Parts: sequence; structure tokens; C-alpha cells
Amino acid sequence: MKVSTEKIEKSQVVLTIEADQTEMEKSLDKAYRRLAARTNVPGFRKGKAPRPMLERYLGREALVEEAANQLMAESYDKAIDEHKIDAIAQPKVEILQVEPLSFKATVAVRPTVELGDYHEIKFVPETVTVTDEEVSEALERLRYMQSTWEPVEREAKYEDLLNIDAEGIAKGNAIVNEKGGWYQLSPDVPPAFPGFGENLQGAKKGEQRTFTIKLPAEHHKELAGEECNFKVTVNEIKQRNLPNLDDEFAKSLGKSAETLQALKDMVAAEIKSEKERLAKSKLEDKAVDALVAISRLEYPEVMVQHEIDHLIEERKQYLNKKESLDEYLKNIKKTEEEFRNELKPSAEDIIRRSLVIEKLREVEKVDVSEAEVDSEIEQIIQRAKDERVRQVFSSPQGRESLKRNLNIKKTLDRLVEITAVAEESISSGEKEGGKENGATTR
Repeated sequence: MKVSTEKIEKSQVVLTIEADQTEMEKSLDKAYRRLAARTNVPGFRKGKAPRPMLERYLGREALVEEAANQLMAESYDKAIDEHKIDAIAQPKVEILQVEPLSFKATVAVRPTVELGDYHEIKFVPETVTVTDEEVSEALERLRYMQSTWEPVEREAKYEDLLNIDAEGIAKGNAIVNEKGGWYQLSPDVPPAFPGFGENLQGAKKGEQRTFTIKLPAEHHKELAGEECNFKVTVNEIKQRNLPNLDDEFAKSLGKSAETLQALKDMVAAEIKSEKERLAKSKLEDKAVDALVAISRLEYPEVMVQHEIDHLIEERKQYLNKKESLDEYLKNIKKTEEEFRNELKPSAEDIIRRSLVIEKLREVEKVDVSEAEVDSEIEQIIQRAKDERVRQVFSSPQGRESLKRNLNIKKTLDRLVEITAVAEESISSGEKEGGKENGATTR
């Protein structure tokens, strides 16, 4: 067997494989025995028909095809093993000659990643501050979460909660038919029927109101623009009662805060922690993007297509309870091929980022220990407050997935550690050259 290899673009290798006549004859003999064992030739028991009779019965082409297919698989496996080719997908095969067999196999191999000098990438981390206004807004949200509703005997107004019976008819179709439903009058929440809330303002308990609304296209495609006649009866009106912002309120939350000031401090710390997390995430994104920009990457197209398949599968899961992928494509007026092409830039970005992160992990010798995985599992269980979570990570797949994510996190931590610098350490020349607050230095 003669084998020649040629590296081509996009992490592919072309193998040209030629079998000699002796190998072809051996394969023909094996093919004869396989075919004879499963073919009923008149006048012979299975497996006992002589080769000439089998060839006459099936045709020589069937024998040659069987032999060539088997020899092709064996020759390909042997070639990639001898030439140490790290194939990551099935090859594309072009048959040059059947007897004796010769063919070309184009195979995708593992990507090539050469990192640029990431020690030259420098970023000034974002300074995180928490304002009194942010703390006040967070406390107000807590008040709303702890609020209660109580019935009132007055006209309905915005922010009230109404219990209603509602009926809506358009062109003889019942668009709405609900008894005892709750509806909050709010100018901040877009209603399914624009103008519905406005028509209930000022209503009293027990009052019935009738009004007409044109149906919007985004909610009722078939009846878009048609008039819908509503009949709504207000059964009850409730107003929201907000608790006082004092020490008792702080204690009632169960956050280990005994005073309002302690609650404010706790809220400020939580806001700061979240801001720091977001700032770190932005810095990670910038650092990875910068690392991609200065690195040399080569990867096969099959990786891109697999990632597009993954993105489409995610979209299918998202649409599962709403509409099928076919319906979605019909609504956005795109073919599946157009949709795949639209997803390609995102898929390539995911691949490039994952490749440089994995290469950085290798270069920096980042490796999460089994003890660290165990510790993370325990923390997840404590946060979830559910021992059943342990079952998710008890399988080898679950544990390996968690370890992979922890390795990514640890690698990103290392990248931030390398690239983040204090603002005063950036020279004035670099500032003048536009390298402050997120630019790379080369």
C-alpha cells in the first residue's frame, strides 16, 4: 500500500492511498467468503458455492464492490495510524480507481492554535462604586416584594389589582372568556390588548363596562385590525400596601440584619458584589477577544457546522413550547440554509474563543483537582438546598462536565490575573496612544 499525505487549509489532510494487486486479491478472496456465507446460490449450500459460480450469480461488480469497501476502510484506518493523523470526523472519500483500489480521503484534523504573546495584553479593570440611589432602589424593590394586597371600596386606579370577568368577541370568535381573573392596572406593563387597562380606570366594584378595541397583529394574526367587543365586570378592587422602611422591616426579611442601617449595608455589599462580577466578566470577554486577535487559529469547517447544529438545537429547545423551528423560519422568512449562514459568525466566534481558552489552559498548566470538584459540588448542593443535586454530578459525565467548566473558569481567572493592571501602571505614552481602559499593548 502506498500512502501520500498533503496538509491543506482549514486543518485538513488529504491522503492518497493506493492498494497493490496482492492486497486487492486478498480483499477479493475475503469478500468472496463473506458473500458466499450469506448468499443462496441454487444447487449449493450457503458458503459452499465456488467463487466462479458466485461471481456468475451475483456479478463480478458485486464482489469487487464488497472487496473495495472493506479494503478502503482497512487501508484508511492503517494509513491514519501509521502517519499519526489525529482525525476528528469521518473523511470525504473520492475513489480514483476500483481495481486495484486507489482513493483520496480528505479528513478534518485537530485545530492548530498558536497563542500570541498574551503577557503584552493589558487592561485597566473597571472601578466599581455603589451609589445611595442604587441602594434606595434595591430597598424599594424589597418593599414591593414584601407588600400585601387589601380590598378597597373606591374607584379603580393605576397600580390596583382587579378581579374581573371578561368576555371579548371579534367577528363571532371568543377572543377572551375568563371568570374571576386577576388583572393589574399598570402603565409599565404592555397589555395584550392596548387600551384595555385605560377602559377600566375609575370603575367601581360590581360595575360592568363595555368597550371596543382593535386587535393587534402581534397577538392575533388572523384577526389583526378587527374590532373586538369587550364586556368586563369588576368583582373586586385591591390596593398594594407597602411595609414601612424601618428596623422591623429589616428583621422581617430574615437576612440577619437587625437594623435598617445593617440592611442598607448588606444591600450595598450585594450590589457591589454583582457589579464586580459583571466587571470581571466584561474584562474576561475583552481579554479573550484580544487573545483571539493576536493568535493564529486554524480549524476545520466540520467544527463550525457542528457548532451551528448545537445552536439550532438550543433554538429548538427554546421554541419548544411556542412554535416549531419550521414555523419560526417561516415567520422570519428564511430558509434553513439562510438561517445556518446567519448563525455561522456566532459559531465561529464560539469556536475561536474556546480554542484559545483551552490552549491557554494547556500553556499555563491549569488543572482543577478532584478535591476542588468535590468542594464545588458541595457548594452547589448548599445553594440549591437539595441533596438530589448530588445525583446529577454522581455520573462520570456530570462530574466531567463540571470539571470542564471549572477549568474554563480557572483559566479565565488566570488570564485576568495576567492582563489586569492598575491605571497608574499604564505609561503616559500608552495613554496618549489610546491604550488605556481596555486596549492591548503589543
